[in-house]
Amino acid sequence: MIRVYSQLDVGDRWLQNYRGSLPVFACVLGFTETGLIPGISAAGATPQDRKYTCLADAEFLYNGACSQPQYPLPPLAAGASPVLISRAVVESLSLPLYLFNAGLPQMPVVPTIDLGGRQALCLSSGCALELGTVKHLFCQGLFWGEKLAKNLANRYLIIGECVVGGTTTALAVLTALGIAAQGKVNSSHPVCNHSQKWDVVQSGLKKAISSDPMQIVAAVGDPMQIVVAGMTIAASRYCGVLLAGGTQMLAVHALIQSLARAYNLTWQPEAVVVGTTRWVAEDPTGNTVKLAQAIGNVPLLATQLSFATSRYQQLQAYEQGFVKEGMGAGGACIAAHLAKNWQQFELLQAIEALMARRELLTIQN
Repeated sequence: MIRVYSQLDVGDRWLQNYRGSLPVFACVLGFTETGLIPGISAAGATPQDRKYTCLADAEFLYNGACSQPQYPLPPLAAGASPVLISRAVVESLSLPLYLFNAGLPQMPVVPTIDLGGRQALCLSSGCALELGTVKHLFCQGLFWGEKLAKNLANRYLIIGECVVGGTTTALAVLTALGIAAQGKVNSSHPVCNHSQKWDVVQSGLKKAISSDPMQIVAAVGDPMQIVVAGMTIAASRYCGVLLAGGTQMLAVHALIQSLARAYNLTWQPEAVVVGTTRWVAEDPTGNTVKLAQAIGNVPLLATQLSFATSRYQQLQAYEQGFVKEGMGAGGACIAAHLAKNWQQFELLQAIEALMARRELLTIQN
């Protein structure tokens, strides 16, 4: 139920080290106005919907299915939010959960650790974040990475994310770091909108050129990236780290490597893996494995969860390429495989049971 796609030996050792252990789950929330560009993302049917996607996902991850959520999960063109996958695992395994606000336009309605960040402007501006904000968020990431990981001997930390439009900021950061990422990233669309993403990225990079990784994030990044980079660097010194996501977490891994070189930071690369879903790792309209190889030294893992036999059309849509990943969904499934040896049946059963509860509450209201 878990496949290693790159750096096979390192990935296999990592899995063996943490088989049978329960992780701590952290999810870093951020916002970029890049996500409001029409058509750039399918994580919300309209730009207006996408303003609230992160708030709704955070509320659902924390509370689960509720009768009257403050922020209902936004409508999608097809499919269901990946937070349903993450919540099913967090709930079933009773995982410790920490939500971090790296920079959102509004405060979430569930308990969240505010890191004092800001939402990012559209990356096409070439000045998405102030450099001072980036440095502050990096320090916050270092602090919380150490705080969460210090007591996790023989356990690991999952770090998920929620940033609508984040695969486009990921492409921008990867490109600025000198990695040939064009045509390799993923998206929530069934067919990745590579040309639209590339046009936005080119517009931003023309206005801001720097080899310094902090400056790169300030120019074309988003607030989640630098927080997770700091968290991972610090946490890797104490425990394993599972970066739960696809393109966005590959970009964070590349950013970590660059930050470590530029600022002479100590971290443990073999403690860190990127974990995602099969729908991302095998996306025929991207090239996730080649992207991981282009970055170098990235063990890429993916759950082999399938929704082909699901009784819900919203879940079957994943098999047609919709949604794919988000809110640490792939990493959560990997955790269920490792901790409880859950197979296809147990995962699908837990996710569909949560879907059923949510539908029943919707009907009752």
